[in-house]
Amino acid sequence: MKLSSLRYLVSFADEGSISRAAERCHVSQPTLSIALQNLEAELGVPLVERHKGHVSLTGLGHQVVAQARKALDETRRVELVAQLGLNPLKGEFRLGVIHTIGPYLLPGLITSLRRIAPELHLYIEESMTALLADYLKYGTIDAAIITLPFDVPGIAVRPLYDESFLVVVPSGHPWESRASIQSSEVRGENVLVLKAGNCFREQVLDACPDISHAEGAMRQGHSIEAIRCMVASGFGVSVLPESALSGPYCSAMVRAIPFEKPEPSRRVALAWRRGFTRAEVIEALVDAVKRMNDPIYRPVEA
Repeated sequence: MKLSSLRYLVSFADEGSISRAAERCHVSQPTLSIALQNLEAELGVPLVERHKGHVSLTGLGHQVVAQARKALDETRRVELVAQLGLNPLKGEFRLGVIHTIGPYLLPGLITSLRRIAPELHLYIEESMTALLADYLKYGTIDAAIITLPFDVPGIAVRPLYDESFLVVVPSGHPWESRASIQSSEVRGENVLVLKAGNCFREQVLDACPDISHAEGAMRQGHSIEAIRCMVASGFGVSVLPESALSGPYCSAMVRAIPFEKPEPSRRVALAWRRGFTRAEVIEALVDAVKRMNDPIYRPVEA
């Protein structure tokens, strides 16, 4: 039994698509399909149901995938023992990050981490919190940058930093020259928020509870970038994390205004499996955030 076939099977289970699994594994679709067929022939049982325009795992396929994950995880542990015996900050490290953090934190974090661990090969998996939790549990990733609360059995969490929220209005809005905004004032505005299922949406609604009862339409966007563009176009106002409104993300078409104190914020943390053997990398990531020395990211002392 080839380990590559098990990797293909697990990738198919994660992606739910032959084409996406092949892209993830950097092989052609025929190569992945044939490998799955050969694995079925070797085991003597069907693992994949194939219908016109649709493929999915069989019930037995799900059980085999669960065991395959364990086998691959143990294989990676063997490789790590061999590769990292002398230098735990060397080799591959798979880091997950949620969509509302990744684009803004990663450029500075990766630069800072390279100074600490230049031989660490970082692979990034950007996804939603619920999926990252599964990836952590199943060993698909080694650690994840998420927001709190994040209570997952078997997963350790360490706070990294706090980040403020800002009110965002289009140029020419009556609030444009305001020095600060009370959270209750957002009531009655056309408020743009992320789609349901995104943790940042829930954090915004907690910070400004009147939004859910606003007189204007609560419009929704799929990403922070889409919401910022909608604000710039005059569709309404929004509440966004400070990192999404600084540096290259500044625009003359929108105005970011602080909340009055105590301003709402989010706490960002690093999560990893309990018993993870590369504690040095965890410490390096925490140190890398601190060394960014960016006032937007206010470090949380352990």
